[in-house]
Amino acid sequence: MFLWQKMPNFAQLFTHCTHKNDMINRELIRIKVVQIVYAYYENEGKTLEAAEKEFLFSLKKAYELYLTQLSLMVGIHHMATRIVEMQNNRAMRLGEPTVSQKFIKNTFLLQLQRNKQLREFINQDDFWAGEEDFLRRTYTKITELDFYRQYMSQKDSSYVEDRELCRKIYRTVLCENEELDDILEEQSLYWNDDKNIVDTFVLKTIRRFDETMGGNQPLLPDFKNEQDREFALTLFRTAIQNEEYFRSLIAEQTQNWDVERLARMDLFILQIALAEVTSFPEIPLNVTINEYVEIAKFYSTPRSGSYINGLLDTIAKRLLEENKITKQ
Repeated sequence: MFLWQKMPNFAQLFTHCTHKNDMINRELIRIKVVQIVYAYYENEGKTLEAAEKEFLFSLKKAYELYLTQLSLMVGIHHMATRIVEMQNNRAMRLGEPTVSQKFIKNTFLLQLQRNKQLREFINQDDFWAGEEDFLRRTYTKITELDFYRQYMSQKDSSYVEDRELCRKIYRTVLCENEELDDILEEQSLYWNDDKNIVDTFVLKTIRRFDETMGGNQPLLPDFKNEQDREFALTLFRTAIQNEEYFRSLIAEQTQNWDVERLARMDLFILQIALAEVTSFPEIPLNVTINEYVEIAKFYSTPRSGSYINGLLDTIAKRLLEENKITKQ
């Protein structure tokens, strides 16, 4: 297990930023930088190059999990289709009433199945094809849900109702699912840590689907643009390469207090925050400070948020007064 995986899960921390239109946005990048910087210092002997590769790989795996979880809905739909067809074939042989095909004709699921980007991903590696037992058990759980039974009891439904059913299924059955967590962890240690936050993006994607887009419905991209990719690399490199300078700034503002006695996580968060303050003039100070205060509240001690807020504000104002940084 990677050391950063001992840190708290960050899905709750991330709920304030799910309005973004790209999967790997700057809030997620900041959290990933904190994770990998933490691992860099805890894993003595790791080179900056190795840590950077791990950082980029962790971002790539987060996006891969996003597509994998969307494809899980397709896998469940395929399983449901097989089961219903077998049930109806048996019913017809025995002269019994057939089972409703309403779920397998769900217009949202059919659209998701036709999505060009998702189909390309599934064609490369249909991960869920090897998890038939899990898919069967999951579909059985779905059929036992009260809201599913209510949906099935209605003769007709709109596209919006079909889409909402799938969003409820994902939130109820797949967001908190220990068996699913175990499957994903066996596939990738990164996936187990990232799942909760990826769930928020999957739910957001379902909600944004438009029937008129058909198979061309755009999924969330990985990086919004090249600037965000550059932001990720610059923030990570600057935080580590300028460690001595940033820690000296922290030490100057913590009189009568040895900087090494700060909570280690506080020190790492301050170091990364100062890398952002000094490297990105286009990002307002209040945005940077607020982001790292939230991270500190979640990752460090109960008092860390207010402490980091005051310290960052003081250091940033001093740097501005001395013309060592500029802000647009």
